[in-house]
Amino acid sequence: MKQTPQKNIFQTVAEYVQALFGAIMLAILIRGFVVEPFRIPSESMVPTLLVGDHIFVARYKYGLRAPFTKLWLAEFDDPERGDVVVFNFPLDEDVDYIKRVVGVPGDTVSMKKGQLFLNGKPISEKPFYVTNTLEDDQCNAELTPESEQLLPEDLKPFPYYLKQKKFNKSLEYFPGDQVHMIQHSIEEPNTMEFERVVPPRHFFVMGDNRDHSSDSRFWDFVPRENLKGKAVFIWLSLDNEKKSCAYNFYDPGIFPNIRWSRFGREII
Repeated sequence: MKQTPQKNIFQTVAEYVQALFGAIMLAILIRGFVVEPFRIPSESMVPTLLVGDHIFVARYKYGLRAPFTKLWLAEFDDPERGDVVVFNFPLDEDVDYIKRVVGVPGDTVSMKKGQLFLNGKPISEKPFYVTNTLEDDQCNAELTPESEQLLPEDLKPFPYYLKQKKFNKSLEYFPGDQVHMIQHSIEEPNTMEFERVVPPRHFFVMGDNRDHSSDSRFWDFVPRENLKGKAVFIWLSLDNEKKSCAYNFYDPGIFPNIRWSRFGREII
C-alpha cells in the first residue's frame, strides 16, 4: 500500500492561512454585496424597531456598491415610499442611520399642524391602543379589542416598552396601500412646519418615532450614493429594560431578556 506523504509544518500552516483568507474574503463579499448586520442604537424608529433589535440589511436591493466605498458598480431599483433604509449619514458619513423613506425624487413633502402631506394630499392615520403587558410576556402588549381588529397580522404582536404611555400610536397609510406603525409624543409634540421638493437622486426620510427623530426635516435629503441597503428582518432582539420576555414554551427563564417574538420578524 502506498503511504500518503506527511505534510511538514509549513505546508500545514499554509493551508490554514489559505482557508482563513478564503473565509475572510467570503465574509467581505457577503457583507459588501448580500447582507450586512445592523444594531438599532436609538429610539428614532420606535415602534417599528426597538433599541436592541439586531437586523439584516439587504445590500443588493438598490444595487451593488464596492465594499467600504460609495462607488456604485451597478444600480437596481430605487427605494420606494415606505422602505426602511440604512445609509451613510450625510453630515458624517462614518455614521450609519436608519429611517423610513417618505418622499422620492419629484415628491413635495410638507407638514402643517402636525399633519404630513405628500404632493398636497394628507397622509391618512388611524390610531390604535394598547392596555398593558401580556401576563406571561412583559415584552409584548395587549391590544384593545378594536385595535386587535385594526392592526394587520404582520405587525403583531405589538411590542411593549416602558415609555409607550407617553406616545399616541397609529397606523400610517402611504399611497400604494403601504401601511406601517408610527408614534407621536403626547408631552413634546413636534409642531414644526415645512415644505420640501425632493430633488433627483435624493430621498426624504423620517423616523417612525416622529417627534423624537433626527431626520430630513432637520438635515435635508439623503443622496442615492449614500444608501447602503434596505432593512429586511430582525434576527435577534435584546431587551434592556429589565422586563421578563420569556415565554414558558420558548424559554423557561434561561434567557429572560431575549424578545423571542421578534425573531425573524419582517421589517414593514
